[in-house]
Amino acid sequence: MKVLKRLGAPLLSSVFLFFVSLVLWVFGVYGVVFLGGGFLVEWQFFSLCGVDWTLPIIVDYVSIIFSCFVCLISGSVSLFSMSYMDSEVFIRRFMLLIMGFVGSMNLLIFVPSLVTVLLGWDGLGIVSFALVIYYQNKKSLAAGMLTVLVNRIGDALLILAICFLVNWGEWRFGYGMSGDFGVFICLLVVIGGMTKSAQIPFSAWLPAAMAAPTPVSALVHSSTLVTAGVYLVIRFYSSLLESPETLWVLSKVGALTMVMAGLSACCEVDLKKIIALSTLSQLGFMMFAVGIGYPLIAVFHLFTHALFKALLFLCAGSIIHSTGDTQDGRILGGVGFMLPFSSGCLVLSSGALCGIPFLSGFYSKDLVLESAFSGFSGSLEAVVMLAGASLSLVYSLRILLMAVFGQNFGGSLLSFGVESVYVVVSITILVVGAILGGHLLQGVWVSVNGFDMVGVFGKVIISFITFVGLLYSFVNYLSVWKFSQVLTGWLERFLSSMWYMNLISGSLVAGIGLKSGVIAHLRLDQGWMEVFGGQGVFKIMGEGVVVSYKVQSGSLLVFTRIFVVVVFLVLMIVPFF
Repeated sequence: MKVLKRLGAPLLSSVFLFFVSLVLWVFGVYGVVFLGGGFLVEWQFFSLCGVDWTLPIIVDYVSIIFSCFVCLISGSVSLFSMSYMDSEVFIRRFMLLIMGFVGSMNLLIFVPSLVTVLLGWDGLGIVSFALVIYYQNKKSLAAGMLTVLVNRIGDALLILAICFLVNWGEWRFGYGMSGDFGVFICLLVVIGGMTKSAQIPFSAWLPAAMAAPTPVSALVHSSTLVTAGVYLVIRFYSSLLESPETLWVLSKVGALTMVMAGLSACCEVDLKKIIALSTLSQLGFMMFAVGIGYPLIAVFHLFTHALFKALLFLCAGSIIHSTGDTQDGRILGGVGFMLPFSSGCLVLSSGALCGIPFLSGFYSKDLVLESAFSGFSGSLEAVVMLAGASLSLVYSLRILLMAVFGQNFGGSLLSFGVESVYVVVSITILVVGAILGGHLLQGVWVSVNGFDMVGVFGKVIISFITFVGLLYSFVNYLSVWKFSQVLTGWLERFLSSMWYMNLISGSLVAGIGLKSGVIAHLRLDQGWMEVFGGQGVFKIMGEGVVVSYKVQSGSLLVFTRIFVVVVFLVLMIVPFF
């Protein structure tokens, strides 16, 4: 009973989230997808100046499946937290933050009004800040400040978009914007989504957010915070079609982000950061698919990615927790014999990340690669995208070689633990999703929309790109470390720093931004704004009261002076009339 009293909150949360996920999948998918159509329920509060203030709720196959997966992954994370956070004193507070995170994400999913989306958007930013700084040390605080400041940029851009949308008198998604400020509004929404999804140049906060507990990382980097920007752009896609310049920029930024994150993951040594960079690479993959005109395929990859990435994080968290909180790849290794279940599931999730045939990642990744050939993208852009896709096998092999198959350079085996039943159950649920999720979702997607198929030559190229990363295993087996040390020493430093993106976006937001705020506070709030603001007005009113008191003192000398001044002013003004 003591264990249930202390860990009852995560257990009840996981049971509730699993039940909601089951209801959404059974009734929602059957009722919305297979019976056809979606629904838009709208409540009007009042109408003011030609603008209707309403609360719309959209129920279609995208929102239903997305909410189902968010609840499923959140339930697995809550169950996993019973083991990972077993020594946490404030476990109820932690679960309240998790449930607030899930609630904000569902508000963002189901409400297609940009004003109400901002509530879920801000809720994700605030709760993510509280979760990132959960361990309350300097590293967590620095990562949390960087996360919340970058997210505030997206908040400001969405608020500007709402202000310009007053021209249409409507704040819902999917409406034409062929009038004034249409391209500008689309650009604001896209850049706001890029801040949440950590696209270039806002990429520094996503690896820094690894300072949060591993269950939070599994939730944030799979289906909630980082996918909010992609989901916003996909929901806004019908309006973005009228701004092809914005889609052109989005495809280029997505391809660059995918290559940058993939190369950085190939040179990183921290296990959690490699997985975080793989998330960033897949987000660029989705943004590229949206930019070249395939938002439905991007949604498909978003859902399958949520399943196997959450599994990857939970397996990595189980290994880290069982090895005495060791996540440095230069120390960690040889875990396959000590933790066979977690290591086997890590291999499975890495295979899904690579796009191994008949796992969940294969179906969506194959469609995105096909869209690169049949979409309206340039040849150079397609080559860059294929190069970024080929890196997925490289950093997946790095994860396996560092954690499972490598040599252990750590301490005694006494530091090893075993997986608890909560870890096994939570990982098993996501294993089923990682294996069968792609097949089930493909049935849903084929029943909703059809896709273009490429020829035999395109399939051969896609197969080659999927497995070309195997060359890394041969290079690692031959141990040509001299060649790597001589030719790629400086290059490895450049790539491991994310192309110095932490200096560009991190210092720009956290360093220059905070310094500019301090200067503005000293020069504006405590400077000339005080002269023209509260202090200045108070001083002028005080002097006016003194003058008024002297005027009304009843002295003959004062009355004489006032009479002379008034006569002088009258004589000066009268000649001008």
